[in-house]
Amino acid sequence: MSGENEDAELAKTLRMNDLFAFYGDLLTAKQRRYMALYYADDLSLGEIAEEFSVSRQAVYDNIRRTGKLLEEYEEKLHLLAQYHGLDRATRALQAYTTAHYPDDAQLAALVTALQQQISR
Repeated sequence: MSGENEDAELAKTLRMNDLFAFYGDLLTAKQRRYMALYYADDLSLGEIAEEFSVSRQAVYDNIRRTGKLLEEYEEKLHLLAQYHGLDRATRALQAYTTAHYPDDAQLAALVTALQQQISR
């Protein structure tokens, strides 16, 4: 069970970091700071609370609300889902190009440029 819980926590952290990358600019400065400290820098609730001179509960509530807000943005805008779809499609295109057109340097360059554009 412990391994499953750790996997779920890691998946949540990765998702929050991805959502934060897409929608972080829509958050307040305080929300951005709490999320960055908790998810990106891996600080504990207590460490964040100490830095801001607030309770652990206040930090927890802020992070929970902000995470819910990020999920709502994704539910409405689908930017993260679109990114993942485009990334999968360009990877498949690159694999197909490599397998079926290995000598076409221009095609390879176009696919690489497309993949780089998506990764920005």
